[in-house]
Amino acid sequence: MMSLQEISDRLEIQDLFSRYSFAIDERNWDGLDDVFTPDARIDYTETGGEKGTVSEIKSWLATAMKRFPRFQHMVATTKLELNGDEAKSRTILFNPMVFKKDDGTEQVFFIGLWYRDKLVRTEKGWRISERYEEMGYAYNTPEMPPIPEMADLSA
Repeated sequence: MMSLQEISDRLEIQDLFSRYSFAIDERNWDGLDDVFTPDARIDYTETGGEKGTVSEIKSWLATAMKRFPRFQHMVATTKLELNGDEAKSRTILFNPMVFKKDDGTEQVFFIGLWYRDKLVRTEKGWRISERYEEMGYAYNTPEMPPIPEMADLSA
């Protein structure tokens, strides 16, 4: 039987993952400050993105996501290992996205992946200290120009 603390931790972490999804989908990049620890490391490279600090990733996302007029990040089915004030998780993400082509037409495609996270309890609640995006599959992916790299954004 779960203790009240474990029930609370699981609900808080579920809410944390929802806050991440809404911050991304609403393009509220500063909302990620309430999801990650200030020193968090984020790695989206396996799925074609960048890796870096929260600040670097926020800046990169603001540019990289412009090509997509609409998208949804739907998290579900988390395998969670709690260990006091730390936790590890692997969570399914289903991500439909819309790409707007140069001719104005739009193409819907889907990405399925897992978030592999390390989490810590802070004074402000649970936060992600490490996130790794593990590729599962892609369906109907359009031809797209390369996503700008972080190095190109600061030049």
